[in-house]
Amino acid sequence: MPLTFHWFLPTNGDSRHVVGGGHGTPATAFGRDRPPTVGYLSQIARAAEDLGFVGALTPTGAWCEDAWLTTAMVSRHTERLKFLVAFRPGFVSPTLAAQMASTFQRQSGGRLLLNVVTGGESHEQRAYGDFLDKDARYRRTGEFLDAVRGLWRGETVDLRGEHLRVEDAKLTRLPDPVPEVYFGGSSPVAGEIAARHADVYLTWGEPPAAVAEKVARIKALAAEEGRRIRFGIRLHVITRDTAEQAWGEARRLLDGFDAQTVRAVQAGLARSESEGQRRMLALHGGSRDDLEIHPNLWAGIGLVRGGAGTALVGSHDEIVERIAEYHRVGIEEFVLSGYPHLEEAYWFGEGVLPRLRAQGVWSHPLHPAEGPRTGAGEPFAGAGASR
Repeated sequence: MPLTFHWFLPTNGDSRHVVGGGHGTPATAFGRDRPPTVGYLSQIARAAEDLGFVGALTPTGAWCEDAWLTTAMVSRHTERLKFLVAFRPGFVSPTLAAQMASTFQRQSGGRLLLNVVTGGESHEQRAYGDFLDKDARYRRTGEFLDAVRGLWRGETVDLRGEHLRVEDAKLTRLPDPVPEVYFGGSSPVAGEIAARHADVYLTWGEPPAAVAEKVARIKALAAEEGRRIRFGIRLHVITRDTAEQAWGEARRLLDGFDAQTVRAVQAGLARSESEGQRRMLALHGGSRDDLEIHPNLWAGIGLVRGGAGTALVGSHDEIVERIAEYHRVGIEEFVLSGYPHLEEAYWFGEGVLPRLRAQGVWSHPLHPAEGPRTGAGEPFAGAGASR
């Protein structure tokens, strides 16, 4: 299957520096450099659309603008781009969520993808009125998706679960197409829910060997459910014409991390209940030293940002090599971002995507019939790899 690339809408603000936040930590002051207005986010969305990204992830949480409302407005300024809307099942009833998704599909022309975010941090969840612990939130997510998928199939749903209850629920208008569900989580219970419901399992950017272990585990769980799911990875990216230019940009971003901010963010993230966040923190240990944890994989972003904390850094050809390496362990979709998001979309879209197209593993959604173009790197080592 050809590779799929998504970009990111920074609804917590954007900057030429890293905008921190997430997992219970607030957005840093750099988020005010470029406020997340509909106008600016639409610029990013149109750039991603033109360059050939399939969709754009929009985050959820107290640190950013609401994903549903923002993407609904930005969608009016785009034509093809899909919106990978992150949302938390505990904050809305399954019937209303199914209805919202159905409406979004009709009004946008079928451009909704759903990123189900079960966790959040308990103190942030409580601020929204949710007092379940982490494992209970995952069990509730399973009940939620059972109900939503039944509604999307046109069924009348009666659910009397451990955490959710609905009676005689039915949609008068079904979504067409049914939105694909993207789902992440590193804990055992997360794997169980993903195996039952995910169309695409997302992991954060750990080294390929760790990603391979996770892919194998989730794939086996899905097989037990009689399902096959795809796998994606969430990464930042700094790609330039030369490796020296790319690493120079990484050093510039690192120089913008003042010690007090790093300590405050790391202290906040250390309280996280998320297994995925714990794994991200372990990659750098709060230190500025030894941040290249695998060739071209840099853990510096995670010093000031919760969630996805690693970046691919290197020349365009080196980034292609790393994409091939992840592809060999089963990754088919890449959800990428970079600071600032408008400029970095062009660096990747004009530097890396043409090389992938030349090697026959990617095509522009608007021009799928275009053949490979010459002069863009070595053969793609991931082509034909096991999924």
